[in-house]
Amino acid sequence: MQALNPEIPPLNPLGAPAAASFDDRALMALGIPGFGLSIPWLTGLWGNVRPGDGIFWVGQGLFIGLAAAIWLGNRWLLLKQRQHFDWFSHPLRKLSMLVTANVLYTAPVTVGGLMLWFAAGGMPAPRGTIEVVVLTNVICVLFVTHAYETMFLIRERQSDRLRVERLERLRTQAELGALKAQVDPHFLFNSLNTLGHLITADPPRGRAFCDALAEIYRYVLASRERDLVPLADELAFARVYHQLLAMRFGAAIRLDIDPALDGLAVQIAPLALQTLIENAVKHNQAGEDAPLAITVQPGDGSVRVGNAVLPRRSRLPSAGLGLANLDERCRWLTGRSLRRDDDGQRFEVDVPVVP
Repeated sequence: MQALNPEIPPLNPLGAPAAASFDDRALMALGIPGFGLSIPWLTGLWGNVRPGDGIFWVGQGLFIGLAAAIWLGNRWLLLKQRQHFDWFSHPLRKLSMLVTANVLYTAPVTVGGLMLWFAAGGMPAPRGTIEVVVLTNVICVLFVTHAYETMFLIRERQSDRLRVERLERLRTQAELGALKAQVDPHFLFNSLNTLGHLITADPPRGRAFCDALAEIYRYVLASRERDLVPLADELAFARVYHQLLAMRFGAAIRLDIDPALDGLAVQIAPLALQTLIENAVKHNQAGEDAPLAITVQPGDGSVRVGNAVLPRRSRLPSAGLGLANLDERCRWLTGRSLRRDDDGQRFEVDVPVVP
C-alpha cells in the first residue's frame, strides 16, 4: 500500500493541523539568565555578599541553574497541559490546572534552591526573604506562561486561518474540477449526440438519459455546500453516473457495488466515487466483449474502489490532478489520505470515511 503525497504531514481526526509550536530558543537564552541574575538583586538574596567574594560566583551559577530548572520544568508542564486541555473546550479546568501545576512546581523548587544557597554561604535563611523570592518566582512564571499561551494562541489562529483558506480553496478547486469534468465540451458533445439519437430512436431511453444527466448536475451543485456527504448519497450518485455511462457505452462499463455499503452510516468526501470511476474509464480500454469492471467494496475505515488495469492503446492526456486533489481534500476533511495499491494488474484506491 502506498500513501499519496507522503510529504504532507498527518492531521488529527478533525482535520486540523498538528499542535501549534514556535521556536522559543532565543526567548529562553535571554529569559533564563535574565531572571537568574535580576531576581536575587531585586529580592535582597545576596545580603552582605559582594562580587569580590568567592561565594558570589557560586551563587550566580546556582541562581541561573535554579532559573533554568524553573523555566524548563514549567515549560514541560505547559506542553503536557496543552496535550490534554484547551481553552475552548475546558477553559476553567485549563486555567486551574495550569496555575496549580505552576505553583506546586515553582514554589518547592525555589525553596530547595534557596536552602541550598543559604547552606552554601553559611547564612541564616530568613523566612521573609524566602517568601518574597517564592512569590516573585511564581508571579514571573505566571507571566512567562501567559506569554507562551499568547504565542500559542496566535500561532493557532494563524494556522486555523490558513487551514480554512486552504480548505476553501481546495473545495472550490474540487467544485470547479467536477463541474469542468461534466461540462467538458467532449462530454457535452457526446452526451447531447447520444441524447439526440435516443430521443429519435428510443424516446423512453432518451428521457432516462436526460433524467440521469440532470441528476448528475443536481448532485454536483448540491454538494458545493457540503464538506462531507452521507455514503448512501454518494453511492446513489455513483449509480446514476454509471447509468449515464451505460447508456453511452452499453455493457462495456460495469459497476459492482457491495450491498454491505448501503447499510453503513458514514460520511465521505463528495464526488469521491465519481472521480475514481471517471479515472478508471479515462485510463482503461473497455468493450462489450471485454468490459471494464469497477468494484466498490468496504475497506478498513474506508471505501475501496478498484478495477483491472487495461491501459488504452492511445493514452489520454492527464495532469494527474484528480487523485491529487481528492487525496488532499480527504486529508483535510478526515485526517487520513487516500491509499492506493497498483501492482500493474489491478488498481485500487481506499477512500477514508468518518462516522
